[in-house]
Amino acid sequence: MFDKILIANRGEIALRVIRACREMGIGSVAVHSTADADAMHVRMADESICIGPASSTDSYLSPAGIISACEITGAQAIHPGYGFLSENARFVQMVEDHGLTFIGPSAQHIRTMGDKITAKDTMKALGVPCVPGSEGGVPDVETAKQIGRDFGYPVIIKATAGGGGRGMKVANNEEEMERAFHTARAEGKAAFGNDEVYIEKYLQKPRHIEIQVFGDGKGKAVHLGERDCSLQRRHQKVFEEAPGPSITPEERASIGATCAKAVADLGYSGAGTIEFLYEDGEFYFIEMNTRLQVEHPVTEAIFGVDLVREQIRVAEGKDLSFTQDDLEINGHAIEVRINAEKLPNFAPCPGKITQYHAPGGLGVRMDSALYQGYSIPPYYDSLIGKLIVKGRDRTEALARLNRALGELIVDGVDTTVPLFHALLQEEDIHRGDYNIHWLEKWLAKDPFSS
Repeated sequence: MFDKILIANRGEIALRVIRACREMGIGSVAVHSTADADAMHVRMADESICIGPASSTDSYLSPAGIISACEITGAQAIHPGYGFLSENARFVQMVEDHGLTFIGPSAQHIRTMGDKITAKDTMKALGVPCVPGSEGGVPDVETAKQIGRDFGYPVIIKATAGGGGRGMKVANNEEEMERAFHTARAEGKAAFGNDEVYIEKYLQKPRHIEIQVFGDGKGKAVHLGERDCSLQRRHQKVFEEAPGPSITPEERASIGATCAKAVADLGYSGAGTIEFLYEDGEFYFIEMNTRLQVEHPVTEAIFGVDLVREQIRVAEGKDLSFTQDDLEINGHAIEVRINAEKLPNFAPCPGKITQYHAPGGLGVRMDSALYQGYSIPPYYDSLIGKLIVKGRDRTEALARLNRALGELIVDGVDTTVPLFHALLQEEDIHRGDYNIHWLEKWLAKDPFSS
């Protein structure tokens, strides 16, 4: 039903959407900053239009520029990808007000889930298990200390509007509470313009488990199992897999059904991810991402579905193309995020790609916008590629990942590829024996010093 879709993003996710559009016979429009004039998504789209200078604030984060690009090109819908304006309720409302279609959930659902306190209250009312914590925002440090005494330390203070690890501080005792409380509030104010915080019990050794959900906006929804995203550095995921090595089929069915029902009851439309901390067989809701996730390819790999295609279909008003009974897990998939960063400090490393070769073969997928001669600009996120592998089981997937990493060539800049070579030497990784703190502790041992 759409003749033309504008992709309000850049890099590999823009390419991902362009490919789905092409398979569906839909025209694609790429937007770009002046710094991205030679980017691959600009080359691959049917049309392209410059929307501003290098700064993302004046280009990819400019609602007026993106909506104007739709009007100029005649695009009827906007796919936001992830990041940038993908979870900006004000932007979604502007899109709808201009008679365009936003390929994603409603502004109201984005607004509800974008506020951590409202999201938690909503999920609790829908029967989703939540982490014990404060009822709403915490007004002052004395109240925070009382909550710490009530729940027992450690606790974590979180900015209500936070994300990406910002505005999050742990207090291990009452002496640490005052500094952690004020720091979290200051970070929330600086990063999100909102200094409200809430407090939750801090789990000691949890895994990060997220459930992929999909709603048709008409009261029907499904879940597509879980992803384990526990290997993180500074709350940023680096290694994701599906299914989770610690989750039983019974646990998957139970938490999946709970999440699907919640999404259906909300009348939610499109792709979403409900994220949990998981410890000792229990799930605790932490947030919902109302967009496509960076790690969505591992879910696509084990279920054999195209989530972007499904997003577009639902935005057109169509029913889901599959039911819960149609969804069966086949094999095991792993994704590693390749960043242009210099180890061991993970400093961004923009520059010119002098040689690039993507790995291939059975069960290997490389999502990247790199090409030989491309200059990675210094203005944006350092993610330059996602290597996704699938095997019949986890052991085969790990072996395939090792092989594919050995084939990947990215010359001209430093990357995080050595990180994954090193991780694959660790027995804990092969056993699937890790939690959200494992990677930070491992990096503290300075594994790259030799």
